[in-house]
Amino acid sequence: MSETQKRLVVSILEFLEASIADGTVGADDKDGIEVAIQCIGEAFGVDASDEATRQRLSVKPATLPSIFDVYMKTKERMKGSQSTSSSAPAPQAERSGPSAEDKAAAEKHKMSGNAKMSGKDYESAIAEYSHAIALDPGNPVYYSNRAAAYSSSGKHDLAVADAEKAIEVDPTFVKAYHRLGHAHYCLEDYESAASAFQKGLDLEPNNASLKNGKENALSRITSKPASSTSAGTSSRGGPSAGGAGGPGFDEVLRSLNETGGPGGMDFASMMQNPAIMNMAQQMMANGGLENLMRNPALNTMMNRLQSGGGMPSMQELMSDPTLRQMAESFGAGRGAGRGGPGPQ
Repeated sequence: MSETQKRLVVSILEFLEASIADGTVGADDKDGIEVAIQCIGEAFGVDASDEATRQRLSVKPATLPSIFDVYMKTKERMKGSQSTSSSAPAPQAERSGPSAEDKAAAEKHKMSGNAKMSGKDYESAIAEYSHAIALDPGNPVYYSNRAAAYSSSGKHDLAVADAEKAIEVDPTFVKAYHRLGHAHYCLEDYESAASAFQKGLDLEPNNASLKNGKENALSRITSKPASSTSAGTSSRGGPSAGGAGGPGFDEVLRSLNETGGPGGMDFASMMQNPAIMNMAQQMMANGGLENLMRNPALNTMMNRLQSGGGMPSMQELMSDPTLRQMAESFGAGRGAGRGGPGPQ
């Protein structure tokens, strides 16, 4: 038995003895209490007749009734305090989320980012969208727009992360699924691209852009093995090296880039577009590029460029069916490379 328990036993014995002495217990019950004192002492191993033990374990000058009285008063005070606090008005919860000022500032950064996108200043656009996100991280539009900027600058892995974050913030935000599908497509993960486009279609079944994205991704899945084989042939000096004494594909692109391209077309930007390069690889795979390299009109154009004669007009180019088809394909590719809807 612990010392604390023994002190409690002694306190009980002292209380019973005091009750006999002060008359709390009547004369008729005195003998019974005295027997109880002896029995309690023996049961708990405390010799009530040993003065040294009693001195060591006694809590005097406190008594058991005084200790109990302190406990009751303390309990009453605690009860009253709890009652007062429960009746008092609860403090207002701290405001969560961005303030109206933060949201307004975020919108300004978004609009500035959109303007930078229009000017093809993608890095500045990314910075503006990042400021908007810092001010209002619960707006999926900002992540979606930054994903578009990342894709436009060729950082498709970061575009995937931002598109997924936009979906996490708002799973019903359809445009984010297009961003995600486009980024996966540019990373040549056509299965994930098709899946992303389909999830967007589940929300908006009539969205033509999502339908086209899914169809393109599925077509790449079925043609991927053949394209990979053909691409390997091309890298070993296949059609891209030129045929029948014609110019090589890289030479054509370099010349177009140096002259600015017919009709002011920005071939430098176009050649950085994964969608257009995918189209060029597909041309290599089916032999179309080899036929193009042998086209007399293209040879004439290259000779004219090398002699300093400049680019032919768009009208001259369009007079040749093969070159007209190539220009139309590149025009379609430019549209596909923008990743669907523009910034919101």
